[in-house]
Amino acid sequence: MSEPKSPTPTSGDTYKGWLFKWTNYIKGYQRRWFVLSNGLLSYYRTQAEMGHTCRGTINLATANIAVEDSCNFVISNGGAQTYHLKASSEIERQRWITALELAKAKAVRMQAESDDSGDDFPAVTPNLGQGVDCRNTEIQSTLRTLNSKVEDLATCNDLIAKHGSALQRSLSELEGLRVGVDMGDKIKQVTERATLFRITSNAMINACRDFLSMAQSHSKRWQKALQTEREQRIRLEETLEQLAKQHNHLERAFRGATVLPPSFSNPTLGNKGGVSGKGDVSDEDDDNEFFDAMEEPAEFITVPADPKYHRRSGSNVSGISSETGTDDQSVNFDELSLASNPESPQLLELEPVRQRRTRIPDKPNYYLNLWSIMKNCIGKELSKIPMPVNFNEPLSMLQRLSEDLEYYELLDKAAKCHSSLEQMCYVAAFTVSSYSTTVHRTGKPFNPLLGETFELDRHRECGYRSICEQVSHHPPAAAHHAFSEKGWTLRQEITLASKFRGKYLSIMPLGSIQCIFDKSNNHYSWKKVTTTVHNIIVGKLWIDQSGEIDVVNHKTGDRCHLKFAPYSYFSRDIPRKVTGVVTDKDGKAHYVLSGTWDEKMEFSRIMQSSKGENGTEGKQRTVYQTLKAKEIWRKNPLPEGAENMYYFSSLALTLNEPEEGVAPTDSRRRPDQRLMEEGRWDEANAEKQRLEEKQRSTRREREREAVKVASSPEEAVTEASINDSPLKTDAKETGPGSSEISDETDTDDTPPHTPVASPYGPSLFPYLMEGKEGPCGAPAKSAHPDTYQALWFEKIDDLVSGETLHIYKGGYWEAKEQGNWNMCPDIF
Repeated sequence: MSEPKSPTPTSGDTYKGWLFKWTNYIKGYQRRWFVLSNGLLSYYRTQAEMGHTCRGTINLATANIAVEDSCNFVISNGGAQTYHLKASSEIERQRWITALELAKAKAVRMQAESDDSGDDFPAVTPNLGQGVDCRNTEIQSTLRTLNSKVEDLATCNDLIAKHGSALQRSLSELEGLRVGVDMGDKIKQVTERATLFRITSNAMINACRDFLSMAQSHSKRWQKALQTEREQRIRLEETLEQLAKQHNHLERAFRGATVLPPSFSNPTLGNKGGVSGKGDVSDEDDDNEFFDAMEEPAEFITVPADPKYHRRSGSNVSGISSETGTDDQSVNFDELSLASNPESPQLLELEPVRQRRTRIPDKPNYYLNLWSIMKNCIGKELSKIPMPVNFNEPLSMLQRLSEDLEYYELLDKAAKCHSSLEQMCYVAAFTVSSYSTTVHRTGKPFNPLLGETFELDRHRECGYRSICEQVSHHPPAAAHHAFSEKGWTLRQEITLASKFRGKYLSIMPLGSIQCIFDKSNNHYSWKKVTTTVHNIIVGKLWIDQSGEIDVVNHKTGDRCHLKFAPYSYFSRDIPRKVTGVVTDKDGKAHYVLSGTWDEKMEFSRIMQSSKGENGTEGKQRTVYQTLKAKEIWRKNPLPEGAENMYYFSSLALTLNEPEEGVAPTDSRRRPDQRLMEEGRWDEANAEKQRLEEKQRSTRREREREAVKVASSPEEAVTEASINDSPLKTDAKETGPGSSEISDETDTDDTPPHTPVASPYGPSLFPYLMEGKEGPCGAPAKSAHPDTYQALWFEKIDDLVSGETLHIYKGGYWEAKEQGNWNMCPDIF
């Protein structure tokens, strides 16, 4: 690439030249041709594009011009458009800055004059052909007049040159004359020629004045016309974009290749909630980085069922049981039960015992200097770097787990179902609903301290109780148990693994979730999908869920396969799409679920299925004939002002509300979290460091005790077992003669694999920020044994699902009724 040419000054206010424009973090600075004319700065990829393709334009009248260093400068008009530019030298940059400042001053002056005298000129209406013809005629007439004035100026110029030469000759001759000889005639001749020169000069001045006045007046009108043309062009571009979207949806509807029922074919749904980073209209990429996932072909297609099924489904569904293959339980199932009113009569009888809060203090807009954090990290291990609460939200991870119960009504309805397949639909919808709170929640929850608990007692209001406990620190794990008087029990144990991939962070939840219904004894289990946090390094954070979930009924063999489609910039599907099929133990499909994990889910009853044509990759897709889709779940709207309250839902606003009678280890009693909610962030940071140091000291004490026990003669440990154990080295190094154990710290909120320069990184799950980790994000084992035992949970092997997890062993609610918390450790 050749060196950029120096800016080219041209006639008038036009200024041209090569500059380097910042595009994105992949391409960096790119060479562009810039043209400054009439208060507008435009750029093109090449000079050849000037005649047909403008890549972007910024109006200097409303722009700010800032100099960054010797060669760089920034032009911005308040956020909508920002150009980061770089010149090849400091001299060239100064030339551009001077030209831009002059053009800006003139543009501001012309805009003010235009505002003052704009009403004197008729508005331009370029909508109709007749108006365009009139405007063209007017422009031609104006140009002819201006050309005439220019010709007059040229004539005056010739005359001035002619008479000026004659006058000069006369003055020269006058100087050579002797006094008294022909003096009178020569003076008369010089006077005549001077008079002609004065007349010609006056004519020239008048012609210049007329030309300038006419040019200024028409310049204002043309500027208004140009602005109108720009606005019309923007409207046309927006219309064209809408037409393109409608064309895509119509094309999809024509091909019948969509998985979603007809209610999801509304093109407006494609615009909601999507990640957009629309900036200035240019050819450059956005600052936001998108996860360009491969768009997989649909595994099945849904089409409306034959009208005979609609006529018979409401009265005599059993008549088609042999034809469609539905079992006897689902035959007697009433379609309206799945779409019934969420407020059942039983729910209306439950009166709330207290008025829950609906607001928390607004999030303070504190400025955080990242360098103030990084400079304190020099020479330290990453595991010892404390992260401030500025990146948190005033809830702990235990409280975030409890938020899964926001749509507990789905499990209440599932408990009443007589059909296991119908029940599966509700359980699958409940599985999807747990992700609805993650759309805008980019704040990081507090890491629970070991032994920290959180209770959610909604027994009198909603009929359920929930208890969470941090049961392990290495690897970090939280156990959750909830039960309802409506006949269901929910339990889960979550451990997380993460992988940082440069532009995004993948979070893989380990462990399973189980739901057991008392009446039918149906035992369901499933795992969570992968959560991806995008724009870790730079750009606006956004969260996506992707992967597959298999909800399995271990008693009947029923299964629901849910697929969370990853977001793709080029996909024609609606963002955050979820699809699923409910099958029995024989693999026969009975229901289709579809929707989005941040909005709603619908289900369709399958009446008949058949093999369709091959897809784009040669796979044969199944065609399901379904009844009309019915809504089974819809997200609750966020409370008013949620954007100032960390985007908390109505339930989340109540989770940290102080309550009497809770355990001393409850998250509501955590001081740093309470201080942050109250807006006292400096005090919260100091308190957070105190709690972390206290937790480290407690762990070191447990390790000392474990080493003493392991090294005592009373312990029944053979020499061989000691030789094969990592405790051998530890026992030697930390025996009675040792004064200090290896200072392995477990500072919360410090991921060794996450760059310190990206404190917003793990915005969803806090365990990524805790302790040391092994390869690929797997938690590393401690050098010393941790003998900690959970207080309210015990680790057992589940015979039904075949998994090992912490199960609630009881005693918490009895201790609360008695008010006896003597067994609880002092962790705060």
